[in-house]
Amino acid sequence: MRKRNVLNNFVNVFQDEKNQVLTSNMWLRMSWFDHYLQWNQSEHPGVKNLRFTTDQVWTPDILLYNSADDDFDSTFKTNVLVNSSGYAEYLPPGIFMSTCNVDVRWFPFDIQKCELKFGSWTYDGWLLDLQMNDADISGYMPNGEWDLVGVPGTRSEVFYDCCKEPYPDVTFVVTIRRRTLYYALNLLIPCVLLSSMTLLIFVLPADSGEKISLGITVLLSLTVFMLLVAEIMPATSDSVPLIGQYFASIMIIVGMSVIATVVVLQYHHHDPNGGNMPKWVQLVLLQWVAWFLRMKRPGENDDPERPPCAPHLRRCSSGSQSGSIPNPQDPTLGGGFGGGPGGLGGCSTSALGDPQLQAILEEVRYMADRFREQDEADSMADQWKFAGAVIDRLCLVAFSVFNIICTISILMSAPNFVEAISKDFV
Repeated sequence: MRKRNVLNNFVNVFQDEKNQVLTSNMWLRMSWFDHYLQWNQSEHPGVKNLRFTTDQVWTPDILLYNSADDDFDSTFKTNVLVNSSGYAEYLPPGIFMSTCNVDVRWFPFDIQKCELKFGSWTYDGWLLDLQMNDADISGYMPNGEWDLVGVPGTRSEVFYDCCKEPYPDVTFVVTIRRRTLYYALNLLIPCVLLSSMTLLIFVLPADSGEKISLGITVLLSLTVFMLLVAEIMPATSDSVPLIGQYFASIMIIVGMSVIATVVVLQYHHHDPNGGNMPKWVQLVLLQWVAWFLRMKRPGENDDPERPPCAPHLRRCSSGSQSGSIPNPQDPTLGGGFGGGPGGLGGCSTSALGDPQLQAILEEVRYMADRFREQDEADSMADQWKFAGAVIDRLCLVAFSVFNIICTISILMSAPNFVEAISKDFV
């Protein structure tokens, strides 16, 4: 008795990555010779074929070894077709659920290979020999999620320690390629847009008050996408999905951008009374990095004309008790306020001896000192703000480069990336 097991037709395949189960709608084609079912056709004219139920004739107990169905034998019991030579043919259809070790490393640009292992449950190779024909996939109905690449098959024999007889089996490898258009439109493209929005953090002015809010919003959005990916992926630690690696890299970039934004805001809103900027910070940020980024401080090249001011007292009138206020820092002024010792040049000392004029002079000196301190504080604050702007520009350039490198290096590392783009997007 010779038996041949052929996986004849694939109708449809569906893979459940979460539970790592492959569902195949197909039928088997099994044929063998049974000498007890032969008859002389001349003695029975008109009888060319007979049909028997599986309860009336012998049928091989071929089962799917790696079945994941509650009903281990999921085939529908059809009739056995027998001709006069004893050739019997049995074509049971069924929906087979088989276990499949899903490799999610290159998701969503992955190709999965799932095995369908068929063999006899009680007959060894000496009682029942298995032969294999190629699988016929001409009747395959394509779906929107998977493309059937091929169904190659192999015949193998297994020897167990308990027995000397070989146990043959036929294994078909269902090779399917994921169609990536759905995942690209719903996961990859939004993630790329979110990662691009990270760069807007460094474009927003520091006084807007929205830099930290934008970074946190982008970070939370990426977390939501990570949860969506985790829902459709199996809970396995064998490998990290490609899209998970990309999301994790973008989340790290966004987290670092938030930290950099905190530093920028710290520089921008630095208290001038908190101390001067360190020399090495001035050298690195205000000179080297600013020169590399082609940044200049506002008003650095401006040289406005200043009105001439009198370095010393020009004129005064003792009769009207009026006079010009000399510059107290003028080195030409000695112990007095005049051009020579003992008084003002050309002015009487009684003019400066008035208590009211002395009080006005003290007030003017106080106001001049306050304005000078305010100018120094404003200059120092502008220096800190410019340092924050330099850090902002540096982070914009650096994170733009990192974002492009991560996107290209991670997504294009998939072996069939070019094939997926050419077939699903073009």
